[in-house]
Amino acid sequence: MKTQQHQQIAELARTLGHAHRLNLLEQMAGAELAVEQLAQQCQLSVANASQHLQHLRRAGFVQTRREGKRVLYRLSAGPIAEVLAALGQLSAFNRAAIRELMSDSLSAPEQLEGISREELLERLQERSVTLLDVRPAEEFAQGHLPGAINIPFSELQQRLGELPTSQEVVAYCRGPWCVFSRDAVTALKAGGFRARHYLAGVEQWPGPLQG
Repeated sequence: MKTQQHQQIAELARTLGHAHRLNLLEQMAGAELAVEQLAQQCQLSVANASQHLQHLRRAGFVQTRREGKRVLYRLSAGPIAEVLAALGQLSAFNRAAIRELMSDSLSAPEQLEGISREELLERLQERSVTLLDVRPAEEFAQGHLPGAINIPFSELQQRLGELPTSQEVVAYCRGPWCVFSRDAVTALKAGGFRARHYLAGVEQWPGPLQG
């Protein structure tokens, strides 16, 4: 049952995974509008707007009613406005985290430099370092750095005991602007580990990924 629920949520998320659809929903937040009005407000062609609206209607985000020759669209019942607001808040939070990371890189670059690619490759060949992927498990399964172990950042505090204390731990995430690796290093050091970042992450790895 839980898996089925997650699949349904994933389908809803996929429907929302387009900027035009989010824009269309925002336009309908306070008004019932015809497709021509929505297309004009979102700077889309009527055909393109109609296509996106059909996706939203099939997923249950919008409802329609006919008024003469016009078809009017409105938000469906349910917490759709709250979902849009929550996504906006999450986006603002992520932007703030990126600004903080950029500020830190300017004020204390030595703290964010971490380990270089060349040193990491050398240490991996020597097997003198533990490479820790702190991305979600599904991303790890799609491809990860050779020899890495996966402990998602959300589980790190509870699973520190799975890491060897005799080696330095190098944490990595998606890329330079993913804050999980930086936060993981903070948590690792607080737990008594020697730890550094590999900030380039998966995005800039020079060789093939495992997975």
